[in-house]
Amino acid sequence: MSEEKKVAAEDIDDVKDQILTALESVIDPELGIDIVNLGLIYGVDLNEEGLCHIKMTLTIMGCPLSDLLNDEITQALNEVPEVKDVDIELVWYPAWSVDKMSRYARIALGIR
Repeated sequence: MSEEKKVAAEDIDDVKDQILTALESVIDPELGIDIVNLGLIYGVDLNEEGLCHIKMTLTIMGCPLSDLLNDEITQALNEVPEVKDVDIELVWYPAWSVDKMSRYARIALGIR
């Protein structure tokens, strides 16, 4: 049995950038903006074994789209070869607000 290649510690930051780029392909179906620019991603961690831990929130508690978003996140991260497994932690603090959105998302949604 071959041992899976581990992610080198010095490469983890580069892979985290690739993860965030992959997460930009996950679009909130209600708002039409990706979850990164909406400010829903609170943290990304990757260990040397390839476990990617995503800390995220939703725009509202009880959002019916959470399962859909989780599936799309996992699918998007399958495109990053260094990611072997995905763990998504849903958090509610700090609460999401429009202040967490990027300038791009605010312009796209007409929020000043």
